[in-house]
Amino acid sequence: GGKDSWYQVIKSQLHGLKILCVSWRTPQRTAVGQENLDQLIKKLGVDHIDFSINPNVEKRFMMASFEKKGATGIPMHMAIFAIPYRLATQLRVPLIIWGENPQLEFGGPEADRLSTELDVNWIANYGVTNQTKREDWIGVNELTDADLSPYALPTTADLKTFHPKSIFLGSFFRWDSFENFEAATKYGFSSHSSNKKTGSWEFADIDCHFISLHHFLKWHKFGFLRIFDNLSVEIRYGRISRKEAIQNLEKTGLQKPCEDIERFCDFMEKPVDWFWSTTERFRNKEIWIKEKNTWKIPGFITQEWDWEKA
Repeated sequence: GGKDSWYQVIKSQLHGLKILCVSWRTPQRTAVGQENLDQLIKKLGVDHIDFSINPNVEKRFMMASFEKKGATGIPMHMAIFAIPYRLATQLRVPLIIWGENPQLEFGGPEADRLSTELDVNWIANYGVTNQTKREDWIGVNELTDADLSPYALPTTADLKTFHPKSIFLGSFFRWDSFENFEAATKYGFSSHSSNKKTGSWEFADIDCHFISLHHFLKWHKFGFLRIFDNLSVEIRYGRISRKEAIQNLEKTGLQKPCEDIERFCDFMEKPVDWFWSTTERFRNKEIWIKEKNTWKIPGFITQEWDWEKA
């Protein structure tokens, strides 16, 4: 139900395609996320499958991925790539249409920037799974092969029987998040600044209460946040200058998602201290130094930053 999903459906309908929408249901979908999804189905008139995974399995998988990799989003990304791909193979859907090509929009090797297809090899390289496969998690937190079956990609044998074409829409049409938002709004998509979870855009990352954690954990590992992604894209779009982006960053600050961290810990049945102690284990000491009991990043993009005490 996000603005890019609306744009994908709108663009596909304008080109005469019959659409089956497939979504993975996050264990913490927001109210605005559900409303936008309902409106997409109603106003754009599409068939839709909303795939829910056993919340007990999701809980154990997310806990394992967080404790072992410092990442809450591994199960999410496995699900959003595996479920549509597998269903298309099983239902003999000839064409899968994804959104933007991340390597084209955010940077990557030239061959991958120019690629038009999202296949199993792409998912292995760029699927945001920390270089892990579903099979790597069998046996962790008592997760079984059957438990993790929703995260299974189609096998080589499956694809020999039927192999859907799987493409990036952004490889064929210019991708602009603001234009996508405007197009979606004309048909019924809605958002508000109060819906914003992270970053600087009020129309993105609003569908799940846990998405802010996925982006926040980049801070300790890599020294940047979701707002860096947003502002970098706006610079490339020519909407703002680098100077304006830095000023925006200084004004916004860290954006610590305290409320969503509490939600996550409630879902995990863990104290909030568990989240912070686990996060601290993944702090990248190659970029962070501790001065007078305060963690800092030397050479940070701005001197106007409120560094937190350790």
